[in-house]
Amino acid sequence: MSKNAYHIREIIKSDNLEIAQAIRSVLIEYGVPKIGTAYEDEALDKMFEAYNNPKASYFIILKDKTILGGAGIMPLQNSKENICELQKMYFLPEARGKGLGTKMMNHCFEIAKEFGFEKCYLETLPYMVEARKLYAKSGFESLTEAIGNTGHHNCTMWMLKTL
Repeated sequence: MSKNAYHIREIIKSDNLEIAQAIRSVLIEYGVPKIGTAYEDEALDKMFEAYNNPKASYFIILKDKTILGGAGIMPLQNSKENICELQKMYFLPEARGKGLGTKMMNHCFEIAKEFGFEKCYLETLPYMVEARKLYAKSGFESLTEAIGNTGHHNCTMWMLKTL
């Protein structure tokens, strides 16, 4: 791996603290409410364990052994359809604008297809403009209401993509 290369790999247990700190840093940067969002998720401090389940995976992006962000997929809670959720996709400022979001999502979509999912759902916030543009460019379409039950009542924008 070259000095300036970014690398995506599956999370390992020793990544838990660093990815939780990175995600909370991004959430604070964007002024995301601490309640009703990923900030308060119990899984945030135990990401390896949370995604160590069938049909779930979480990936981190590294540069020089430093975690710069991540994203995961998991079956959408309380949905009868064959839908996964793109979860906890956050990148520190130094990882943005380099095409890494697209690369990470495409990686997640490939894994989701391997798991047999037909659609991918996500929730976001109105002021996460760059993220919403990226999602739309990747084929996500806006929904008028939430599906499933993620517990993120402060996330007021919902999107769905056919895989």
